[in-house]
Amino acid sequence: MPRKVNYGVNYEEDFDDYEDYGYDYDDGCGYAEEDGTPPETRSKQELVNIGVWRCPICTFDNEYTMNACDICGVLRHPLVKSCAGSKEDAVPFKFDSQSPDDSVLSGIIPSRLRPKADTDKVLQLNVPSNNEELSTEVKKDLAAEGHPSSDTSLAKDDLKDSDSSSKTRGNDGVTSSLNDMSISSKPHSVDTGKSDSATSSSKNKPQKSVQPPQIEDNFNQLNLAIVGHVDSGKSTLSGRLLHLLGRISQKEMHKYEKEAKLQGKGSFAYAWALDESAEERERGITMTVGVAYFNTKCYRVVLLDSPGHRDFVPNMISGATQADAAILVIDASVGAFEAGIDATGGQTREHAQLIKSFGVDQIIIAVNKMDAVGYSKERFNAIKKQLGTFLRACKFKDSSVAWIPVSAMENQNLVTGPSEARLSSWFQGPCLLDAIDSLQLPQRDYTKPFLLPICDVVRAQSQGQVSICGKLERGALQTGNKVLVMPSRKMAAVRSLERDSQVCNSAKAGDSVTINLQGIDANHVMAGGVLCHPEFPVPVANHLELKVLILDNSIPILIGSQLEFLVHHAKEAARVVRILSLLDPKTGKETKKSPRCLLAKQNAIIEVVLQGMVCIDEHSNCKALGMVSLRSSGRTVALGLVTRIIVKKE
Repeated sequence: MPRKVNYGVNYEEDFDDYEDYGYDYDDGCGYAEEDGTPPETRSKQELVNIGVWRCPICTFDNEYTMNACDICGVLRHPLVKSCAGSKEDAVPFKFDSQSPDDSVLSGIIPSRLRPKADTDKVLQLNVPSNNEELSTEVKKDLAAEGHPSSDTSLAKDDLKDSDSSSKTRGNDGVTSSLNDMSISSKPHSVDTGKSDSATSSSKNKPQKSVQPPQIEDNFNQLNLAIVGHVDSGKSTLSGRLLHLLGRISQKEMHKYEKEAKLQGKGSFAYAWALDESAEERERGITMTVGVAYFNTKCYRVVLLDSPGHRDFVPNMISGATQADAAILVIDASVGAFEAGIDATGGQTREHAQLIKSFGVDQIIIAVNKMDAVGYSKERFNAIKKQLGTFLRACKFKDSSVAWIPVSAMENQNLVTGPSEARLSSWFQGPCLLDAIDSLQLPQRDYTKPFLLPICDVVRAQSQGQVSICGKLERGALQTGNKVLVMPSRKMAAVRSLERDSQVCNSAKAGDSVTINLQGIDANHVMAGGVLCHPEFPVPVANHLELKVLILDNSIPILIGSQLEFLVHHAKEAARVVRILSLLDPKTGKETKKSPRCLLAKQNAIIEVVLQGMVCIDEHSNCKALGMVSLRSSGRTVALGLVTRIIVKKE
């Protein structure tokens, strides 16, 4: 920001302050002051005394601590000065091997965010002969970055080690490269026989071992999706949990209650903590995935409040793809549960099927609104029996399903045991918060290159900066890393990371983060894209072979059927071009080739062609990019896995 200055004239000040504007001629050869000091030199000395420096391009007075002009971005010291000849800086200013234009553009970027130079192109610095002038820390930094110093043996040993390790690796292929991934910025030797693209990407080449970065606390992150039929109380349950756990203050809660009563919706006060848009509050339904955070004894929980209305199932799918576990909220009211479990339009069935298809194995069944049925044990058992049969048909194990009777409005059995005698008389199980703590984290993959499907994009006003949100599916990421944005294939740098609205230096697989990128146009970043390692780009395709399960669909699927294709956060129009075979649902073996159509509850192998290109991969390689759903006429008609990416033959 420009410095605050006084643009008015204070006539009470001493007129001597303006003597710099008067000049005397000195024999016609130039201007000079009375003391013989040139005005340029004197002006610089005065600027130094008051703690500012003047830009040589736009003449703007910048703070003395700034290395680049705040207006035009020009560097204060465009050339590397000798340490011996500079009394102001004890350590030489270190640059990366880049063009002068890049140096100007990246002038305001801290040096730790700039890419390290290759060891084959070491930047030469003028280091004084008197090595005692440099501190031990400076020597270590110079040696680590490949700069020559008095301890040249250290740099040579590092280069020898990297050369020998590259020879030892040889042609181990992609597997060796995956195992070599690291978030360290130590340079590696580069094979001169490789192309320019390979050379440029070698700066991010993985190392042998990867340790997940240490986070600031001892909590592991658990991504918890809240799903269920419309009006089952998902948002009210989420808001009540946040309020009880201190994430919503009493002042904010009083504000929500007041605003809800003014619109005649007093019972929606807790839901408004997550339904923030005017349209959601006016219609009384959740339309987008609301994100909130709270801590338990074991986890840092990311709460994903998903919409329950059938019109917004694609948004629900976007939240379900990020979930490690789920809470399926059931309305215990008479008639409400039956509407949700109905085969034709009930969202309870569809949400349970979608959650399972996206790899969620653990689920908590929160039977809500128990106060509406008088905390009846018979009603709870009837719901458990009917819904439990359906969940087993969806391949949920009984040991992975927890049944918790709750009342969000009455605050019963949420964070503590029930105080209502009618409920505590027959239920002695855990409360909802204890059930969340009993969940097990899925296995995280830290050894493979990082990968993050882009859930949302926030374009900043400043040029060249854009923020993205999403869950890191595998690998690890640090501030300053270079990333590849797919499908645009543009490079960017990680300027900063945020987790739970708090700035952090690193993230690991399983973390939901906001990443601020720089060095890329916002038009090249879109929701549904993928952030990946520069040396391991994800595949981009539009012709796929899928293994699908047809749901309870009354309309058969034929060759040429137009469907809606959803994978992670991407959505595309699709057309069925081939039905290859039918499969036995128990053994998975082929039972019939080239059937004419697909009916309900059949397993099959089909080929689809998408209207546009999407970032996708085979399920055996990457689960997050290989699980898909097919929808038609506002309903999910099939769930599937990507078995093969079909490449057109040239």
